[in-house]
Amino acid sequence: MKHDLIIREPDFYFDSIHNELNNFLRDTLLVHANPLNVKKTSIWRPAVEVKQNDKNYKVKVQLPGVNKDDIEVELDNEFMTITAEIHEEAEEKEEKAKNERCHTSEFRYGRYQRTISFDHPVKTEESTAVYDKGILTITIPKVEIKHKQPKRLEIKEK
Repeated sequence: MKHDLIIREPDFYFDSIHNELNNFLRDTLLVHANPLNVKKTSIWRPAVEVKQNDKNYKVKVQLPGVNKDDIEVELDNEFMTITAEIHEEAEEKEEKAKNERCHTSEFRYGRYQRTISFDHPVKTEESTAVYDKGILTITIPKVEIKHKQPKRLEIKEK
């Protein structure tokens, strides 16, 4: 399995690279914009770990600070999209009301999204997801494909 070839959809990867580059340029070059507001409107890519064996895929997604109710997982036979959102804490909104300014913030507020492609058909109805301590673990069973011997067709004359 170490050397399995995985077929990828390049559009998804170029889109994510494009989004990352936009986020980087926006964060570093927009000196007149409030960087905290810019970061809240960005779409972040959470870190993922995808493992597979003969029977299923196991996907782990890092989503620290996200409430379980703010996570959505959409799954079809070829792709899975994980979307989550981290909202600004109420305490920070109260500080703004007092006209306090944030000195430093490296927290990522806003929307997280990640799309993962599969190289094997999956059973969407039997998939499960568990969220524990900031890690979303999704188990997706593979569809069993029975390999049959090729059949030779007899060619008849008309």
